[in-house]
Amino acid sequence: MPQEKAIATITNSIADFQMVINDAFLEKAEMLCPEILHHEARPVSEVSISREGNSWKAEWKGTVTDAMKRRYGRGDSLILDFGSHFVGYPHIVLKSVGSPQDAPAYVAVRFGETPAEIGESTADYHGSISSSWLQESTSHMDVLPGEIPLHRRYAFRYMQMTVLDTSPKYKLMIEDILVDTVSSADERALAPCREDLPEDLKKIDAVGARTLYECMQDVFEDGPKRDRRLWMGDFRVQALVNYETFKNYDLVRRCLYLFAGACMNEGQVGACLFTAPRVQVDDTALFDYSLLYVPTLYEYFEATGDRETLEELSETAFTQLRIAAGKLDERGIVRDDPSWWCFLDWNSELNKQAGAQGVYIYCLRYGLAIAELLGKEQEAALIRERLEEAAGAARKYLWEPDLGFFVSGEDRQVSWISQVWMVLAGVFSKEENCALLRRLKMVDPRIRLISPYAHHYYVDALCHNGMEKEITEYIRGYWGKMVEEGADCYWEVFDPLDPDASPYGSKAILSYCHAWSCTASYFIRKWL
Repeated sequence: MPQEKAIATITNSIADFQMVINDAFLEKAEMLCPEILHHEARPVSEVSISREGNSWKAEWKGTVTDAMKRRYGRGDSLILDFGSHFVGYPHIVLKSVGSPQDAPAYVAVRFGETPAEIGESTADYHGSISSSWLQESTSHMDVLPGEIPLHRRYAFRYMQMTVLDTSPKYKLMIEDILVDTVSSADERALAPCREDLPEDLKKIDAVGARTLYECMQDVFEDGPKRDRRLWMGDFRVQALVNYETFKNYDLVRRCLYLFAGACMNEGQVGACLFTAPRVQVDDTALFDYSLLYVPTLYEYFEATGDRETLEELSETAFTQLRIAAGKLDERGIVRDDPSWWCFLDWNSELNKQAGAQGVYIYCLRYGLAIAELLGKEQEAALIRERLEEAAGAARKYLWEPDLGFFVSGEDRQVSWISQVWMVLAGVFSKEENCALLRRLKMVDPRIRLISPYAHHYYVDALCHNGMEKEITEYIRGYWGKMVEEGADCYWEVFDPLDPDASPYGSKAILSYCHAWSCTASYFIRKWL
């Protein structure tokens, strides 16, 4: 059981927000802070980047050796390709040649995970996410030779350096360039993929494992470029991939304690956490993300057999179910209330009510499993009653027999993700679920899946209903398509029917190594 310690309540400047701290849990999380492993990587070639239709392409231009022999003056630029995606700290040392340096060197550097981030102009960026996330920097260098002062951590494959100005008397040369890469994942610990898999599935798996590797830092980050935070939804699926790949169980345990150690009002697990300069829960709550703490805890126990952690954190899990129960209306259906938010997917047209109901039922089942495992009979009885009521209400009020789909909201919207979550919730039998999933594919409702996160849960629904042929086809058609498009890591948003899709108003700010997208490796390794 958890140690008895005082729980401090810190009032945030935002009205009605409180952070509830459990010092014992945060101390355990700190003890589990991983070692960050470092490696050096150097560029492999100079490239040029050009646009072909809606896509940007990088093409070989020359060797790095030749690029380092050249002299660079005002307006000169070069683009280097590091050969793969890396997360780390770049070191670029420049020297002056010609007459003595009589003015500062003024240099701009831009980093890109994809050619598009280098090719597209950011001068007129007006997206909904802060432009401060754009990976670019300008520096004045008063004394040469010297290193460009790049103190931030970057996530990139491509680097562009542009000389904004020197003076007519001297030019610049590159003396050295490398990146000090960082990750808490040990590549030597990566479990091998099955040798008998087709080559395309091996490649899809490798990109998924690389995506997770880059996101494993002192916590499971959602993206090493942006937002560099521990998000509950991303963390749940990252943990699943981790169990099949790097098997860093302590990092999962650390994140579970962090979420339980820094909660929101009434003990609600926040949507995300900051870890610097101190552990702090964000003032954002998401109905589904809070609930997903429950299966994440249970799956950790399944992977490790760590009953002590399950017992210590079970109350945090049960609290999420109690808070969610307060969101139900008199019918037992999750209220369609704009005052609080359920995520599910990046689709501005999506009504969340039915999907939220499915998430609630799904997580109740995991909560029941925890209560029964720990012998908490009173808690189990309460959860069992709520589970039966919620599933019955879904069948009674949200199932539309004439349509053959679950509907959501006042407008009775039919969407892909609503059906997916109701299938995962087990509201119907396996045979009925399979029929619903096949009907979903055939009818193809207009409100489609957008994010790889939502696509994960669709494939998860296929897995849990034994539809192995459909699983393989879907992995090839979705994650395989990203690989065909040149992905080194999987992207935050990918819609094969709308390649320019972005929830932020611009592709320049998108994360092209994003945690919630790495789960093809989980499906390939566990289910195929």
